[in-house]
Amino acid sequence: QAGRLSVSSFCSSGCRPRLLAMTLAIVLGGDRLVWSQTPAPALPASDASRAGVSPLPPPPSSTASNQPAGQWVAADGRVHRFAPLGGQPTTHLPPLAQVQRPAARPVGWMSNADIRGMLAGDPKRADESLSGAGQDADLLAPRGLRDSGLGDGGLSALESMGPASSSGHSGGALPGASHGADSPSRAGLAAGVDPHAEVFARSLYPSATQCAPCHQKIYDEWRVSAHAYAAVSPMFHKFEQKITELSQGTIGTFCMRCHAPAAVQLNFPREASIMDAPPVFREGVTCVACHRVREAYGRVHGERRIEPGPLQAAVYGNIGGEGVAQVIADKEKYKIKLDPNNRGPGQEIHLQGIQFEQLSDSGFCQSCHQVAVHPGVNLEVVWSQYRAGPACKKGISCQDCHMGMVPGKALGYEYGAAAEMSGQTVNQNRKHSNHMFFGPGNSIAHPGIFPHNEKSLRWNVDQWLEYDWRAGWGTKEFEQAIADKKLAVRFPPQWASADERRDARRVLDENFKLLNIKKASSVAVMEAGLQLQGPFFQHAPQNGADLRFHYQVDNVSEGHNSPSGSLGAQPQLWLNVVLSGPNGQWLWESGYLDANGDLANQHSLLVTKRLIPPDRQLFNLQTQFLITGVKGTDREMYLPVNVDIDQLPFLRPGGIPYTVLNHPPFIRMEQKSIPPLGWKRAKYTVPGHLLTVSGTYRLSARLRSRMEPIYFMRYCEATPEMERRMLEQTIDLHPYTVEFTVP
Repeated sequence: QAGRLSVSSFCSSGCRPRLLAMTLAIVLGGDRLVWSQTPAPALPASDASRAGVSPLPPPPSSTASNQPAGQWVAADGRVHRFAPLGGQPTTHLPPLAQVQRPAARPVGWMSNADIRGMLAGDPKRADESLSGAGQDADLLAPRGLRDSGLGDGGLSALESMGPASSSGHSGGALPGASHGADSPSRAGLAAGVDPHAEVFARSLYPSATQCAPCHQKIYDEWRVSAHAYAAVSPMFHKFEQKITELSQGTIGTFCMRCHAPAAVQLNFPREASIMDAPPVFREGVTCVACHRVREAYGRVHGERRIEPGPLQAAVYGNIGGEGVAQVIADKEKYKIKLDPNNRGPGQEIHLQGIQFEQLSDSGFCQSCHQVAVHPGVNLEVVWSQYRAGPACKKGISCQDCHMGMVPGKALGYEYGAAAEMSGQTVNQNRKHSNHMFFGPGNSIAHPGIFPHNEKSLRWNVDQWLEYDWRAGWGTKEFEQAIADKKLAVRFPPQWASADERRDARRVLDENFKLLNIKKASSVAVMEAGLQLQGPFFQHAPQNGADLRFHYQVDNVSEGHNSPSGSLGAQPQLWLNVVLSGPNGQWLWESGYLDANGDLANQHSLLVTKRLIPPDRQLFNLQTQFLITGVKGTDREMYLPVNVDIDQLPFLRPGGIPYTVLNHPPFIRMEQKSIPPLGWKRAKYTVPGHLLTVSGTYRLSARLRSRMEPIYFMRYCEATPEMERRMLEQTIDLHPYTVEFTVP
């Protein structure tokens, strides 16, 4: 499994995506292989078999080294939060043997520290890493496992990706879906699809691109948001397919009602390819999914009606239609046209704006953010947490924190124009709700497919999946190397032209800018809700004595638990702590990842195979399913599947009302999240035999967050590329280091 993450490019075997069970897989890259260009120091032979890491370089000279015993201070003489000095930081990833590292990071991408520096305005901080080594990916996993993967010969970053597919996706059928060239969708229409479905969707369910000409700022915020990503997410489609198989298809459109509401309302078959669907289907929670809803719904699991109608039909917002009336009254100034049959010049607009009060209220969000899934488990619980929390009692809405001026904080809204037409603004001082919907998730889809971009529609999804953006296609350096015959690449027919590759790269560069902004907002919203304090020592450090200390993690948000959202075996939030010695060498760590990218707990394949020891001091706030087997105690499981009770695993509803037990039969949730304004302590003990050298030691800590654990992705049959991209999207929160003296 050590080499699992460098398998060749996704779908070389040809699995075909499909609507709502697709695998849009070639995943966004980042700093996966972009570590510091300085090689990591080699481990001594005696340490090679230890579940450890490469030694750190010597720490910078510190004035703290002469402090009395028991005192721990930073290099400037006080407890000082800083990301330790060192080389290029990256998202922590499991090392893959001796992979050759590229001389520069993938074009257009930013590391976590780049983003942190962008937020803080401090370029120095942007070049610092958690443990001071600049070899973050080599820092936190067993070297022996690294070396067992690709070997000394290794593969380059491009070679590990494999060649681009020349035929797109074909074959590779999965249960419950139509695939391959002979599938109904590829023949033109899936069985049972109305031949006029696309015309109907385009005319009565306007795409977000039709709203963009007047609402460009809102469109740019939305098109990189989690709402826009809902129907494109490769992990969603893998998960939905797995649930469909386990439930023998009985869940129907349960998941799609929230992730692709327009597609569900038009009865688009889930087995049909989303590539053949109208754009409004791929847009997920698009404009009309909220602004064409006119009834107040409660906890309906996404069953909301979108009012069909052409672009000119009424829209619903948090204010009335005074601005629309103003524009219509002066249509020559704004250069608009009111008749949908008018083919002349002018901008089409909606002819009426109606106030819909629930759109500004938290109750509007509960339709999709409070969900009881198939067997009766409350999977999405953020609404109930919010209702019980301080923010609700104070009248602070979901929108105030997730659509306001500052990510994660109810500090008011921006103000600006509601719309712009022909250079003329409307409602110049209107409250602006940010449609990025600040949250922790980030895309793992191909950057040509997401964010949504009208310019990208020049190429279809199959063609984008053949575009090897990681190799630098379309960049000046790459194309010059091709022209000079320094590189020999067999391009797919669509990308044989250098001009085509350059044009596509310009689209990607635009998308990368948006993705970087989105990732920065993810860091900001998570850091706004969490605080990390410590270390707090139980006693003064002593030479040769066990060192006991703890960190305190505070949920300073008044809104809901942290982490929240889909709490069944998905979002991970854990604490990574590293101790290094006076000479900069690694000594001890908790919260590291194994060579597959999993935490070293009972879900790690390497732990269960006894290839590495478990991390017994791991502090992980991930909520888990607990299932009851035929014998023994309850155990944690990825999904509440009766693997012991049934010969055929089958996710079934309970045989009795789950209200009787307060949970479904044989299933419970083990919640570990921190409630609003609550806190938890992470307690650690470092063995005394690691503290036998007098001098200055360093404790580095950071909170780490990602949307999916790798073992769960593997359970859902995610591709290696999807796993790789998820690892790249791990974000680091509040990294800092303190120093203390051991006499």
